[in-house]
Amino acid sequence: MVVVETHWSPVERAYTGRELRSHFAFDEFALVGDSAVAWLGPCRVDVADLVDKVDARAGAFIASPAMVHVIVEHFGVALVEAVLRQRLLARLAGDLLREGGAPEVRVRGNDLFAAGRKASVSVATRSPTSALIHFGINVRTDGTPLPTYGLAEAGIGAERFARELLGRYAAEIVDIHRAAAKVRAVT
Repeated sequence: MVVVETHWSPVERAYTGRELRSHFAFDEFALVGDSAVAWLGPCRVDVADLVDKVDARAGAFIASPAMVHVIVEHFGVALVEAVLRQRLLARLAGDLLREGGAPEVRVRGNDLFAAGRKASVSVATRSPTSALIHFGINVRTDGTPLPTYGLAEAGIGAERFARELLGRYAAEIVDIHRAAAKVRAVT
């Protein structure tokens, strides 16, 4: 059976883009195998550390004073499947935003918007050993480079949001594998 180990870190830390690497969850939290970890901290990803080549070519950068950061790692997963899982994660986060009372929540691809403003950043990629996803959702939005929406504006607690998102994501991945295992092949 597939298991996705989850971990909420109470230690605040910045996200710079360099955290999106193989075995981050093992190196930082001693989690072996498929994992999803989260923490709270500022975000500043400079152009040189962007994984999205279109954003890098445009000279974009990502900045937020406080985000919930989630890094997911799956072994034996192709890039297209990682992108699908990234979009699943965004939709689960969108559900939580709606449930928390955020207005006009929309999911476009892997991005969340609330009240017409961007609420998240996300990217999926591959390493030689695994597929990786970073998903960040704003908590505070002061000083962001474009109009943004954050959990604080909706009165949603960052830790509670992160723990619920990790749990829902892990459960959904397990349920997907169960659904695949219960059907017979057709010819």
